[in-house]
Amino acid sequence: MSTTSSVSSNQQAIYDALNGTSGSSSSSSSSSTSSSKAQQLSTEFMTLLTTQLKNQDPTNPASSTEMVSEMAQISTVEGVSNLGTSLSTLMANMQNTDYINSSALVNQTVLADGSKLTLSSGNAAGGVYLNSAADSVVVTIKDSSGSVVNTVDLGALDAGVNTFTWDGKNAAGTAVADGTYTVSVSAKANGTAVTANALQLGTVNSISKASDGSVEANVSGIGTVPVSDIKLIL
Repeated sequence: MSTTSSVSSNQQAIYDALNGTSGSSSSSSSSSTSSSKAQQLSTEFMTLLTTQLKNQDPTNPASSTEMVSEMAQISTVEGVSNLGTSLSTLMANMQNTDYINSSALVNQTVLADGSKLTLSSGNAAGGVYLNSAADSVVVTIKDSSGSVVNTVDLGALDAGVNTFTWDGKNAAGTAVADGTYTVSVSAKANGTAVTANALQLGTVNSISKASDGSVEANVSGIGTVPVSDIKLIL
C-alpha cells in the first residue's frame, strides 16, 4: 500500500508540472531554482516509471506508446526549464555588455529630454526632437519669472533630432544676463500640430545600473536618465 501511495503522489506532482498547476512553482523563481526543480521532476518521473513497471499487471502491461509519450513530455518540461536558464544568462550578459559600453559616455556632452537652456558668455545651445517632419518650428525662451525673453524660428525641420543656438539677446536685440532659461517647442505641419520635445545639453558624469538591470546616465543639469533616452552624443 505504501508503494501505491508514493506512486500516486509522484504521479500527481509530474502531472501538475506538465499542466502548469504545481503549487510549488512561482513565476519569480530564480533560474537556478527552476533548473533544480526540473532535475528533481525528471528524477521523480524515472522513479515513477520504474515503480509502475515493477507493479504493473502482467496480464495488462503498460502501453509502450503511452510510456514514450510521457517520456517525451518530461523531456519537454526539462528542455523549457533549461532554455529559461540560458535566456536569463544571455540577458544578464547583454546588460553587462551595455553597462561596459555605456561607460564610454562619461565626460561626453549629450542631448536628452529637458527644458533648460544655459546661457554662458552670450551663447546657448539646445535641441528639438520631432516625431515627424514639420514645416514650422518655433522655440520660445523664458526667464526664471516665466516671462518670454525671445523666440527662435527654426523654420522647417526633419523628423528626429535637430539642434539650435541662441545669441543671448531678447526680442529687442539687447543682450540678457547669463544664466539658466526655460524653453518650449511648438511645431506644425500643414497647420497641424506635430509632437515636439525640447532637448537639453548636459555632460555625463557617471553611469549606473537601475534595479531592473537597465543602464542609466547621470547627466549634469538634467539628472538620471536611461541611456536609451539620450538622443545625441556631441
